Amino acid sequence: MLHSSISQQVLRIALPMTLASISIPLLGLVDTAILGHLPSDNYLAAVAAGSSVLTMMFWLFAFLRMGSTGLTARAWGAGDELRCKELLFQSLLLAILLGFLLILLRHPLLETTLTLISPSAEALPLAREYCLIRIFAAPATLITYCTIGWLLGLQQAKATLAVMLFINMANIALDFLFIVGFDWNSRGAALASLTAEYAGATAALLLVALKLKGLSAPWHWQRLTHWPHYRSLFAVNRHLFVRTALLVFTMTFFTAQGARQGDEVLAANAILMQLLLLVAFTQDGFAHAAETLTGQAIGSHQLPRFYSISFATTAWGLAIALLATLAYLFFPQAIIHLFTDLPAVAATAQIYWPWLTALPLVGLACFMADGIFIGSGKTSAMQNSMLVAVLLVFLPLWYWSRSLGNHGLWLAYLGFLAARSLMMAGLFAYFSRYRLWGTSKA
Repeated sequence: MLHSSISQQVLRIALPMTLASISIPLLGLVDTAILGHLPSDNYLAAVAAGSSVLTMMFWLFAFLRMGSTGLTARAWGAGDELRCKELLFQSLLLAILLGFLLILLRHPLLETTLTLISPSAEALPLAREYCLIRIFAAPATLITYCTIGWLLGLQQAKATLAVMLFINMANIALDFLFIVGFDWNSRGAALASLTAEYAGATAALLLVALKLKGLSAPWHWQRLTHWPHYRSLFAVNRHLFVRTALLVFTMTFFTAQGARQGDEVLAANAILMQLLLLVAFTQDGFAHAAETLTGQAIGSHQLPRFYSISFATTAWGLAIALLATLAYLFFPQAIIHLFTDLPAVAATAQIYWPWLTALPLVGLACFMADGIFIGSGKTSAMQNSMLVAVLLVFLPLWYWSRSLGNHGLWLAYLGFLAARSLMMAGLFAYFSRYRLWGTSKA
């Protein structure tokens, strides 16, 4: 009976979150498909470089989403409505400050990052224009991170789905209008994202306001000036920031090394990475369910329930990885030609396709464990495992395999995912053996 109830709760959260998560890479795939069918590959290369810069820059602050979910879920499990409210307002205040800081520092940040990625001379001015437009979405993007994280922590999966679908479907519609209809090319892609982010942040805040009405705990704004109340938020966010910064570094480094091998390789890598992200974001629906349900289980001191949720969500992640592997194994040409009809880009993607077929299963454990570790508060362990995977596996593998060109780059990325998966699985076993779930250790 327990397992049946848990399966229902997992699916109740995971299914809408899966739809929401799929919409994220779907947006990237639509961008890629539209730009990939324009006469020049410079637009696709520019948006591949520019969107990598902005996505990674914004994702540095994804701790606002992940930290909000885990902390809110544990507070909700403990029945502390006041703490739930406090976490929301603390996170929103932090998001607004960080968003405007990114805008103020946009020129040095963007120039430095674009220099590192080094798109071609033809693509560079287009990538710069894309970034300078879309960076103004920073406050809206970070506010949305906070709101969807908080809603998810309260198990409001349908509200989270509504926000994410609204943003991404609006972005897709605006892509067609601005890129195809107005012929604005890569600039249109940037304006579409900017407009959709502000519309989405407004919708998210309205949904949060409706949810706040249902929380009876009295709120006093003076609580936001009590700096000791920020301690747990900053501790969790510090670990998640370091972990995410390392992930961002890896992805930016990957994009930069691909860009140095020409626009065809950069564009082909963008297609393959979007297809990998499609798998990861589909699994994320169940990882998000793990975040909120394991957090609630830890907050209410129900360890058997924690284990049942962990295994149930991972089993679903495995099923998704197997389906993706089979699809990528048997239908490579059909999938590639959905996203580009540029012969050079399609041929290049075909060369590196075998790496894509291996990655969904290799990355399974790390993708799914992220949700379990965020929900249970084991963010320090996440940070440390990422440090090892980047510094002791990814970078050395890339260095030793440089002679293999882009194959060496994909080998390093596969090793990075494998190392993370092995360490996260080992840490789960360690915490279980020594009964450390629900404690502050590690």
